Amino acid sequence: MNDVVTDKPKTNLLGMPREELEQFFVDMGEKPFRARQLMKWIYEGCEDDFDKMTDISKKLRDKLKDIAEIRAPEIMVDKESTDGTHKWLLKMDASNGIETVFIPESERGTLCISSQVGCALDCTFCSTAQQGFNRNLTVAEIIGQVWLANRQLGRKKGDNRVITNVVFMGMGEPLANYANVVRAVKVLLDDFGYGLSKRRVTVSTSGIVPAMHRLNEDVDYALAVSLHAPNDELRDILVPINRKYPIKELMEACWAYVKQKPHRHIYVEYVMLDEVNDKPEHARQLAKLLGGLPCKVNLIPFNPFPNTPYRRSSDERINAFRDILIRKGLVTVTRRTRGDDIDAACGQLAGQVADKSRRQERMQEHMTRIPQ
Repeated sequence: MNDVVTDKPKTNLLGMPREELEQFFVDMGEKPFRARQLMKWIYEGCEDDFDKMTDISKKLRDKLKDIAEIRAPEIMVDKESTDGTHKWLLKMDASNGIETVFIPESERGTLCISSQVGCALDCTFCSTAQQGFNRNLTVAEIIGQVWLANRQLGRKKGDNRVITNVVFMGMGEPLANYANVVRAVKVLLDDFGYGLSKRRVTVSTSGIVPAMHRLNEDVDYALAVSLHAPNDELRDILVPINRKYPIKELMEACWAYVKQKPHRHIYVEYVMLDEVNDKPEHARQLAKLLGGLPCKVNLIPFNPFPNTPYRRSSDERINAFRDILIRKGLVTVTRRTRGDDIDAACGQLAGQVADKSRRQERMQEHMTRIPQ
């Protein structure tokens, strides 16, 4: 009887937090400092070829090639908007893809990354949600988006950093992929990773309250809350996770965040839907809800996608809504739409999702419940 030889899969080192990478080298019989050497090549040098890591001995490089790899997702589509916004469709596996967006500005470059293939939270105004849900991304797939964007944008070893800010606002609910998002944030903050300030790594959530409390203990970050409605009746429809964690519990988690992180504020995201959540009474309710909370309200003009029943609020309605909030003492800005000509604007990311959640069957039920 012949022995069956099975090749052990190589370990993907991309996205592995430093303490885990140090243990990886210790298990190989190497010194922990090798992790710092390798991370410098991966994240500062955008390098995935062990042979080019010349300050690591050839013997160790050969050993690494046998058991490990640095493998980022594959680019399927690369689009650039007329306003300079860049969007990539990245292959995750045979049937799934996710989208990543880079938004250049005069003094910063923001990368909007995905945390899941699709999304299970069913928000009715979001293109990603209507695609359904397939799976969580691995930490290598999350950090791989940053690595690829840096490489594609032409960042070379020793150049200034192209990406200054990373926001978990792409496809998926970050806190529904808790463990991998925390590991990814650690790499983004690590001096031997991307070395970003904790104020420049923003985790957005639709309101998974227990995970919000836990995240405060596990990692430092900036918090964005996708609110989109000032009362439970409307938010139950627009953001269905509200039925499990209503606004009162969400606000308690927000206050816990600012108490644990002094001198920090929360970004409150509010998409403007014509005749749905953009009335003066909604603005007054929102001002009362957020009163006293250190926050900045981002009003997001709705970005349409195929078959959506929603319309973008007019500039006049958005400005009136904004002015009410400002008069009530809330710092409020209207987010400028970027990349909508390549479907890269907020709420438009769709990717390619082999849906496991039977999303379309529930869509019509939500739409019939919106208050008129």
